[in-house]
Amino acid sequence: MEITAKLSNLRTAPRKVRQVVDLVRGKGVLQAQSILSFTVNKSARPVLKLLNSAIDSAKRNHQIAETNLIISKITVDEGPKMKRWHPMSRGRAFPIIKRSAHIALVLSEITPTVKTDKEAKKEVKAEKPEVKEVKKAVKKVVKRKTVKK
Repeated sequence: MEITAKLSNLRTAPRKVRQVVDLVRGKGVLQAQSILSFTVNKSARPVLKLLNSAIDSAKRNHQIAETNLIISKITVDEGPKMKRWHPMSRGRAFPIIKRSAHIALVLSEITPTVKTDKEAKKEVKAEKPEVKEVKKAVKKVVKRKTVKK
């Protein structure tokens, strides 16, 4: 089971966010939370909030324990740029580009949950009565043919 969470238009340069994201990529959720909570970088706080949001989503919607989750994929893409101008002497203007970032986080289970196994067993049990009915019908036909001779 994969859980995705996205953060759009974070007003921090993607280059700076990637430094923080590289620290937690591929780590377990609990370890990633502790790393992000002690990281001094400004962009660690929004990444931590995004991670907590994804964990809560996994708990509430899919009933997955947070000890069973791992960060399988986390990407930082470039968002829209705000273009501003800084006036200089002699009528010139110096461009200022304010960058933003989009973050996509994917959590996955380390081991599949028991609930999915139960659902699989229910599907197998649902198929078995149909197979049993066919086998019974075949046996009746075979018995009739053998009795008639």
